Amino acid sequence: MTIESILIWCLLGAVAGWLAGQIIKGRGFGTIGNIVIGILGSFVGGWLAGQLGIAGAATGGFNIPSILTALGGAIVLLFLVGLVKKA
Repeated sequence: MTIESILIWCLLGAVAGWLAGQIIKGRGFGTIGNIVIGILGSFVGGWLAGQLGIAGAATGGFNIPSILTALGGAIVLLFLVGLVKKA
């Protein structure tokens, strides 16, 4: 992974975290918290997509598979962290 792809995943994650916070109402951590969770979720989603061989998602580019991967990772991570927070 190059520095450029890491920065792209951070940017995608920030947007994905914000979107995930809008999608999963009531489990959010505020705008900044959702962005941080989104960044972490995008890395998790990108890694997982690479392991599953999803074409285009692991490259870290601005394309539909990367955006959906980052959003999916952010939603899953935001949901899981919300469950842990409730417990």
